[in-house]
Amino acid sequence: MAERKKKMDKPVNIAIFASGAGSNAAKLIEYFHNYPQINISLVVCNVPQAGVLSIANQHQIDSLVIQKEQFFRGDAYLPVFENYAIDWIVLAGFLWKVPPAIIKAFPGHIVNIHPALLPRYGGKGMYGHFVHEAVIENKEKQSGISIHYVDEIYDHGKIIFQATCKVEPNETAITLAKKIQQLEHRFFAPEIHKLIMSNCS
Repeated sequence: MAERKKKMDKPVNIAIFASGAGSNAAKLIEYFHNYPQINISLVVCNVPQAGVLSIANQHQIDSLVIQKEQFFRGDAYLPVFENYAIDWIVLAGFLWKVPPAIIKAFPGHIVNIHPALLPRYGGKGMYGHFVHEAVIENKEKQSGISIHYVDEIYDHGKIIFQATCKVEPNETAITLAKKIQQLEHRFFAPEIHKLIMSNCS
């Protein structure tokens, strides 16, 4: 695909990849509604009954339910992304590993949010409550979120932004999850916005 650094003479198009209820996707959609130069053009989901698909429908955003075999083939959905003129892919609770062909097609333009302070508590299987339970079990004093570029290794790409929260002595995985979600909702969309603007000359 063509060089992705672009001027703001036409809208920047984002595809959100998500697997679940879609609270982070909803916050992204709501935030960028106020910035017409940046469009949430497509919601991509790997779970046919996921709540994020209802959110996309409510906001009249096209959605795509992907099939595992085709997705991991790598290039099967690239024509779809090309058709929507996608510039950025934002992972918002997407649980599949992005295949190399997609990473290659969007170099430096795929971003993920992880519910811990990477490089700790990352990697395959480390998502959601599994992360928070590990943090509690190891008696960490703080946790947080990491926004990072996506490469071919789980939770490995360069960190763009981190925010922290205190882990109290009586913290549970449930209460910690609420703190982490507050950080996600506060910082994810504005940091994506700053990143996109910094990539536009």
